[in-house]
This record gives sequence, C-alpha cells and structure tokens, in this order.
Amino acid sequence: MILDHLDNADRYMKVHPGFAAAFEFLRSQDFSQYKEGRHEVDGERLYLMMNRCPGRGRSGAIFEAHRKYIDIQLTVSGVEEMGWRRTASCEQVKSPYNAEADYALYTDEPTFWMSTPPGYFAIFFPDDAHAPLAAECDLVKAVMKVAVDWA
Repeated sequence: MILDHLDNADRYMKVHPGFAAAFEFLRSQDFSQYKEGRHEVDGERLYLMMNRCPGRGRSGAIFEAHRKYIDIQLTVSGVEEMGWRRTASCEQVKSPYNAEADYALYTDEPTFWMSTPPGYFAIFFPDDAHAPLAAECDLVKAVMKVAVDWA
C-alpha cells in the first residue's frame, strides 16, 4: 500500500509499468466532466472508475481485495477514510473471490484507518485489502484500475 499526494506521483512511476500512464491520466483530467462509472483509458489494461457517492461511515465499510487489478484511488472532493488490512490476514469472508468481477469481500476489522483529503491517493495491491468509502461525507473519487499483468 502506498499513500501520498498526487504531486509526488513521479516517485512511483517505476513501481509498475502501468503507473506512468495512470498518473499522467490522473494529472491531466478535469474530473467534474466525468459521469459516475467506468471510462476506458487503455482497454482492459487501464481504466477509470469514477465514484460520486456518500460515504458509508466506518461501521458500514466492507473490505475488498483484488487479484487482477491494482487500485490507485484519488480523492477529488471530500475527505475519504479507508481501512487497511493484509489480504492474507482476512478471515471473515462476506463474498468469496469472484474472478469475473475481480473481488472478494471481507468483514474483518482494519489494522488501521487512513484519511485521504483531495489530491491524495492510495495505491492498493492484491496484498492490500481495503475498505473504501468509510467517510461520513459526500465523496468524489477517481479510481484507476491498473492490470497486474500489464503485457
């Protein structure tokens, strides 16, 4: 898991071959022009999920974990709160892994909570179970889905 401000994204460009394209996209867009939902960037390798929704609060947060995609979750407005826990330590399965949808859901307690104000992002790898939308405010988030297998 990586937590940082978009101004520092250059530090992470070499972590994964798709990160340069993902961060270039995040830096160049006016997200007020995007409707909620999926937007293609580079086919199945890289796409945007635009979220505009109220937070569920910590008590309503549910862990998700992915295998095929890395999430780069950028807060556009609101102050997001997210829980984190190692995927390998999640034991309370709410929904087993669904390969087509690329997620498993868990109801475990987080190891810690983090806040991401506008301009901050969190990168979640397959080892990182994350409980997004735990804020108690309206949120706008740009979530880049970066294929683990970039080839």
